[in-house]
Amino acid sequence: MEWFSAENVVAVLTAVLGVLASIGVLWYERRVPRRKRIGYRVQMDTPIGSDVSQGRANVRLGLFSETPEMSDATLVLLRVENDGSQSIVDSDYTGREMHGLTAEFTGRTVRGVAVTQPPGAAHLMEHFTAAAGMRLSGSLIRLPRVPLNRGEHFKLLVLLTGADVGSPIRITGGIRDGEVTVNRAARPDDKPPLFGRAARLITVTLTVCVMALAAIILVRDDTPPPLDCARGELRVTGSTAFAPVVRELAATYMKECEGSRIEVDPHGSNSGIRELSDEGARAGKSGSPGLVALSDGPKPPGHPELRETRVAVSLFSLVVNDRVPVRDLALADIRRIYAGEIRNWRELGGPDLEILLVSRDANSGTREVFQRRVLDRNEPAQSSRDCATKDDPRAPVTRCELDGTDQVLATVARLDGALGYSELRSGSEPRGLHRIAIDGAHPSVDTIGTSPYPYREIEYAYTYGRPPADSLASSFLGYLSRGRGQDVIHIHGHLPCATPRGLRVCGED
Repeated sequence: MEWFSAENVVAVLTAVLGVLASIGVLWYERRVPRRKRIGYRVQMDTPIGSDVSQGRANVRLGLFSETPEMSDATLVLLRVENDGSQSIVDSDYTGREMHGLTAEFTGRTVRGVAVTQPPGAAHLMEHFTAAAGMRLSGSLIRLPRVPLNRGEHFKLLVLLTGADVGSPIRITGGIRDGEVTVNRAARPDDKPPLFGRAARLITVTLTVCVMALAAIILVRDDTPPPLDCARGELRVTGSTAFAPVVRELAATYMKECEGSRIEVDPHGSNSGIRELSDEGARAGKSGSPGLVALSDGPKPPGHPELRETRVAVSLFSLVVNDRVPVRDLALADIRRIYAGEIRNWRELGGPDLEILLVSRDANSGTREVFQRRVLDRNEPAQSSRDCATKDDPRAPVTRCELDGTDQVLATVARLDGALGYSELRSGSEPRGLHRIAIDGAHPSVDTIGTSPYPYREIEYAYTYGRPPADSLASSFLGYLSRGRGQDVIHIHGHLPCATPRGLRVCGED
């Protein structure tokens, strides 16, 4: 199913997680009781006595030097605050005594205490009275039931004797639905967190999901599938010159259109036309067979039932072995070579090498275009099976016939003095050969329609009658001649007929 894709799954999971997180927050706010909490921390614990046994230098002046029993005195600053999520009132203290909290300084004796409050909290001071339970006793300070709004605090500056700094200090007491606990003093550079642990976890999870979704969207191939994808099987035969284009497009089409299978099996233009005609005749009234034949040039006479689609303009060129430095041939000289009037490259300013003609067989559309567009006549008869020596010494030229373009190129590259022809390919040619111009005109897709270069032809796609609109043959022909098909055709060195310039050239030829 198309919706069951990676990006859709991540998007749905992200949405579900967001909804669950929102519901969870609401549930937590309504159902989970919020804690009341009094926190405390020691902000200062320092010696002020005359005893330097602890290794601290101590200089005292004024009251500190005049007050007796100060040899082991220490000074403690203790902060008490409401760091819970709710306000605390005097009835929230659960102790049976009048006081609410007890501060204990283990091993030390409390000599004095001063209570301070932050700006704006002067109302707290009225609670620190003996009548409210404020009193000192040995190592203890009894603290009254001080109501504290959320975030409010007060401080105790305590003068102690009897022990070194660092001895345990704690505050005890009971809070309804809450607790009294020590907290950590924030350092000057510390910043309080904006979110709690749960909020941070949810935020990170949602961020990861969103980033995963964005990555999938960016990385995935957004190229839309071919219009009107069709299922079924199709075989493409005919031209070997156009086969590389069709193979690439067939592979792409099958990848993008599930349920389609396209086999590319080229055997030459004329052979493909005959096969299509025979297949259609056998199919009879059952409909157009799943077969498309590609042809370099129009079909031969005698096949009125075949329907054509003009796909592209293909360029062809003569290729010659690198031992021959000739880069340009006059059209008249090419015709004389194939007529047997010129048999050695020496006659054209080249080396003393026999001209060996490497041609395609009679099924080849490339050969037919060469005969019609360049020679204006048929090629001479085959006179060699190995392309290097004549089988018949009386033959005017040494000429062989091969089944495919790749064989022609490989043979021309191998044999000194060899001359052949092939379609103009965008990729690299085999080493050992080069292309030659005709009458000074070079084969180029960019100059089709303006250059006098003669060796070119329209590539036709033929079907037996009109295939059904929803058939794979009809869909693939549309894909071949439009959209991505145009890009692939151009990359392989052909001019698509569906382009503005291609429409003009395909209409003129």
